[in-house]
Amino acid sequence: MSDPKPTQFGPNGEAIVPMRLQKFLARAGAASRRGSENLMTAGRVRVNGEVVTELGSKVDPLCDVVEVDGVVVRLFDSSVTIMLNKPAGYLTTMSDPHGRPCVASLVPTDRFPGLFPVGRLDMDTTGLLLFSTDGELGNSLLHPRYHVDKTYHARVAGIMSQEQARVLERGIELDDGPTLPAQVRIEHIAKGKTDVEITIHEGRKRQVKRMCSAVGHEVVQLHRSNFGPLSLGELPEGAWRVLSGEEVKALKQAAGIEAPSC
Repeated sequence: MSDPKPTQFGPNGEAIVPMRLQKFLARAGAASRRGSENLMTAGRVRVNGEVVTELGSKVDPLCDVVEVDGVVVRLFDSSVTIMLNKPAGYLTTMSDPHGRPCVASLVPTDRFPGLFPVGRLDMDTTGLLLFSTDGELGNSLLHPRYHVDKTYHARVAGIMSQEQARVLERGIELDDGPTLPAQVRIEHIAKGKTDVEITIHEGRKRQVKRMCSAVGHEVVQLHRSNFGPLSLGELPEGAWRVLSGEEVKALKQAAGIEAPSC
């Protein structure tokens, strides 16, 4: 391992040099902090070719080569964007003065300092919620200029008619102005409730709920399945994953961010 060096700090204020090896492994995504300690004590971690089992050991992420089972691991050296399948019962905020459950507890803020939610979902709304350390991407995805699509599946009270769906499609007047045209598809009607898929191109507060209420139907359940080019897919409720480079590229294109020229 490298000789001790003065502490350096990253753009989010986190210490970079020196760093405890188990913290490095957790930040790099090799395992949780406890799992990283187990990797070390099992002799599966090498630093610059030497097995390191002492839990107090420190590394220089900028210089030292760290391997787990022979595979080099590195810190994410650029911004990170992740997808969460948000469960109901969590506020879309990183902290709450009243101690209510927050989405911050569901995402790896220790591994990726600086994560913030891109937009919000109501406490009782489930589904696709993005987090990023890339402020430009997050702000652009929410900018009204780009009209990034968001698809929701709503269960509403009562029987929504095709005419009411067409009203929503054409755009409807809300207390903060008319909505943009939307895509609306009635999926299922049973037991006095209607399941409807709604794709909107803006992101006003509680927009889908207010749209449905404006045509006489209270939303009793709401789930977001798509954000721009991304689909929740088979990601389990409460789980998260890091977006691939191609997914981030597609998001940037949707948000009007030009890729840097080579």
